[in-house]
Amino acid sequence: MRRNWKHRIRQMSSAQIIVGFYLTAVTVGFLLLSIPAALKPGVELDLINRLFIAVSAVSVTGLTPVSTAETFSTFGYFILAFIFQIGGIGVMTLSTFIWLLIGKKIGLKERQLIMMDHNQSKLSGLVNLMRNVLLLIFAIEAIGALVLTLHFHQYYLDWKEAFLHGFFSSISATTNAGFDITGASFVPYANDYFVQVVTVLLITLGAIGFPVLIEVKHFFLKRKEKRKFQFSLFAKLTSIMFLALLAVGTLLILLLEQNAFMAGKSWHEAFFYAFFQSAATRSGGVATMDVSEFTLPTLLIMSAMMFIGASPSSVGGGIRTTTFALNILFLFYYARGSKTIKIFRREIHEDDITKSVAVSMFAIIICSTSVIILTITESFSLTEIIFEVCSAFGTTGLSMGITSGLSDVGKILIIILMFIGRIGMLVFILMLRRPKTEPDYHYPKERIIIG
Repeated sequence: MRRNWKHRIRQMSSAQIIVGFYLTAVTVGFLLLSIPAALKPGVELDLINRLFIAVSAVSVTGLTPVSTAETFSTFGYFILAFIFQIGGIGVMTLSTFIWLLIGKKIGLKERQLIMMDHNQSKLSGLVNLMRNVLLLIFAIEAIGALVLTLHFHQYYLDWKEAFLHGFFSSISATTNAGFDITGASFVPYANDYFVQVVTVLLITLGAIGFPVLIEVKHFFLKRKEKRKFQFSLFAKLTSIMFLALLAVGTLLILLLEQNAFMAGKSWHEAFFYAFFQSAATRSGGVATMDVSEFTLPTLLIMSAMMFIGASPSSVGGGIRTTTFALNILFLFYYARGSKTIKIFRREIHEDDITKSVAVSMFAIIICSTSVIILTITESFSLTEIIFEVCSAFGTTGLSMGITSGLSDVGKILIIILMFIGRIGMLVFILMLRRPKTEPDYHYPKERIIIG
């Protein structure tokens, strides 16, 4: 029996094992949240809501059917923060850390799993990548917690309370978890630009991609040694697209809301409202205002931004920024009659272009189907449903306030979307793929009329 179990594990693909790991993480999160001490006295959490929060925490989404501040105790906050770390940094990163601690040799199978979990294309250097990821993320979280704790002391006179908010906010922002313990997201800090800038910085560091952070670190190290350093194509494309989406999102929100939500507000108030909400769509999930106050065009733009999501090999979800970039570049070069995509004196592999199109199409089908199902099972408006679906798939956590009102069917569907968003569309597609077998024959080819 034991031998059969081990044989089945060996027969599983890397993608299927990764999904199994994340399902295990959800189970652990669910059990931890079932500890009575995790809840405030007199508070009960039913099974479906507990599962919903466990998946939301592992997928670092932030959607929740209950108020975190009113439901969980201080012990519960630390449990949630622990689950954020598992989901945000990645199951394989933490597993690698444990393997290194106990002296286990990182073999080929483990390296394949790490490569799959972090969307890497090479087996070399993966252990060093995981080690660097852990050190960087823990350092960022620690600095963020210290800075926010010192600043929050003006809001919470008790240092323990200030630390709790600083610690939780730093981990939630860095892992892009989107949970808050204020009971009103970041609305209490709507006029505190320091908190907003620090939070946006933490969200960006978590969502821009671990390889980019490591390359930036190497850049500064080589600069001190007066040696030349060249950023990879991935780092260049990811950074430009990430910052472009942040800037375009800010600008569009400002323009679309100038005669609506932004009317009567000073230039700096309007800018920070737009800037923070645009950053939140990258997978941050916290907001300095009720997003349902925005107009329909803004909500649709934000939905599209959440659908795109964060960068690959980061804490965020969605189709990812590089996928969107390759789609745009493919359309541009195809319209110009070119069969290859050239950028920064490099050519993009055809396989990567095919993957980007496949990921986008699968994501559109999954999200569209989810929207149709929710319009049948729920009584909310189409805009609210689209916003919720894109938020779940992008593991963002922003909501127009309908999460708690979803039916059990609706909650299960959102749970599935959050899980798919966290493991990534590519892993989800590869999980469904059968072992590749080359046919012994080919049929005659025939052209199809397109367009």
